[in-house]
Amino acid sequence: MSHSSLSALLGLTSPPVAITFLDRPPAGVPHVSAVEPAGCGYWRRAAAGEVFFTVADDHKRCPVGAHTHNVTLSAAEQQELMGLVQTMVGLSYLTMDDVARIPSRKTPMEVAVYAPLQLAPVPPDVVLVRGNARQLMLLAEASQAAGVSGSGATMGRPTCAVLPEAINSTRTAASFGCVGNRVYTGADETEAYFAVPGAHLAAVEQKLSTIVHANQELEKFHKARAGAASSA
Repeated sequence: MSHSSLSALLGLTSPPVAITFLDRPPAGVPHVSAVEPAGCGYWRRAAAGEVFFTVADDHKRCPVGAHTHNVTLSAAEQQELMGLVQTMVGLSYLTMDDVARIPSRKTPMEVAVYAPLQLAPVPPDVVLVRGNARQLMLLAEASQAAGVSGSGATMGRPTCAVLPEAINSTRTAASFGCVGNRVYTGADETEAYFAVPGAHLAAVEQKLSTIVHANQELEKFHKARAGAASSA
């Protein structure tokens, strides 16, 4: 199955985004043209068609994102960013214990490559799909059929934690999408996220066509039963 079929079968309005973490930039890929206030802002740009790489310094404006991406910070940067974390704590949005439990990449960040999946210049570490409940249900069912479904609960804040969760576990992961993510990406209130480890993408795609067809047939079956029950 081609990656274009992934969007077609699910009816996605936002293209899947491929993200790869590397030690150095790949040849021919430009550095991002402007730094985003949060790492998930780079998701928006890749979904819009941009292909680029970021470095650790491009992820220091969001303290929680710096944590999930394992960005190495100087003492001064740590102090500055902890001030932002304290703001979240002061709002009772996070506790310091919460921050310690947020998933983080295992290796310090050097370079991240972002692209729409169709244009990915290097194999993705993780593929990020944004969709509605029905679309992500189909993807979750395909992941279960492929035997790569994660066992954890759907995640909440922060949305960017879905990346290290999928990469570290080598299983799929889902997130409802936090308020910051919706501001920086433009995701609406009906959308959420599903992350597929790149190594398992082909297996999930292979099952997706069967799952979509089965759901279409089951919908007909259930509608017939519901119609019969209402006319009885």
